[in-house]
Amino acid sequence: MKIREIKITPLLVPYAQPYYWSQGVTQGAEVLLIEICGENGSVGFGECLATPTAKGVQAFVEEAAKCLIGQSVFDRERLMTVCYQSLFQFRGTGSAPRFGGQVLAGLEMALWDLQGKALDRPVYELLGGAQRQYVEYFGFIQGSEPKELARDAVALVQQGHRTIYCKVGRGDELDIEIVRHVREAVGPDIRLRLDPNEAWDPLDAIRMIESLKAFNPEMIEQPCDHRSLSALKEIKDASSVAISADQSVFNAVDVAAVIQMRAADLIVLGLHETGGIGPLMETAAAARKGGLNICLHGLYETGITTCAAHQAGLVIPNLDDANQYMNHLLTSDVIASPDLSLKDAKLGVFDAPGLGFEIDADAVTQAAARHVGQAAALR
Repeated sequence: MKIREIKITPLLVPYAQPYYWSQGVTQGAEVLLIEICGENGSVGFGECLATPTAKGVQAFVEEAAKCLIGQSVFDRERLMTVCYQSLFQFRGTGSAPRFGGQVLAGLEMALWDLQGKALDRPVYELLGGAQRQYVEYFGFIQGSEPKELARDAVALVQQGHRTIYCKVGRGDELDIEIVRHVREAVGPDIRLRLDPNEAWDPLDAIRMIESLKAFNPEMIEQPCDHRSLSALKEIKDASSVAISADQSVFNAVDVAAVIQMRAADLIVLGLHETGGIGPLMETAAAARKGGLNICLHGLYETGITTCAAHQAGLVIPNLDDANQYMNHLLTSDVIASPDLSLKDAKLGVFDAPGLGFEIDADAVTQAAARHVGQAAALR
């Protein structure tokens, strides 16, 4: 089946409440909806992150999309290589694998969706078949103040979450108060993961981990600047708490470097960093060879990405047992089905063809109109 047309639409879906983290406050999910239309009239859907600006990213995606028109939907891997080469190598701008992954992820995602629909099979089957019947996700607490975060943690534990994930890196005193309140609220048996999002240098990290270990954190995610694996290794070697790499890792080459240096205990990684489902599977395989698990990463996304990442999560052998889930942050979604509500912190298999969802055309129209009117104000 040949690709007839590609449509790109900026969307904005607000969060139910502001999302506080060490780098600022985020108000919603700003994405580009990708629609790849086959010659038989079927449509594959994907999305890519519209950051730093939707207009800028859309220009890159439109340029890449030119490489796909008239091509077979089943030539996905070759086509994505051509897109990357055309955008970032052919014109002498050099290599840009990280930004390139962000730009191309939505196209790659939509190709998988269209392939699955053409074959009437869910994507997880095209990837080799499910390794498990569900993916488990951690409880991602929200709020600004310690007591507010603690209340949300309790609610998530009551919903079945065994692991709570908490943003820190907002100042030493506030961090300690947040973690203390959350630990006291959920009790000693709930696993607790903390994420400073690169806010600490090695000395700060070693000092803060020593202060926070009294609250028995299971994991500290990306404590330092992503550009220095040696700093990450220094922290890991000095820490009594396990360390995960997030922003330091975008692809299989990055994973190999982490493994070689023994700089982390876990890899946190998602579709938008790698450039789509195929590269995520490749990177997970590299981590497996090095004895590391993959924790699925979430970003500012809609149910389209949630479904796509979940398809991969069902298949990855070395998947962590507590992955990031952000769909509950949205005020609404742009998919009509399936129901993405977690049950006991788990999301099971869904067998609809492609990525497994039905788009909600009315919700897309509303999100597109919202983007026109509100995107700049919500950044």
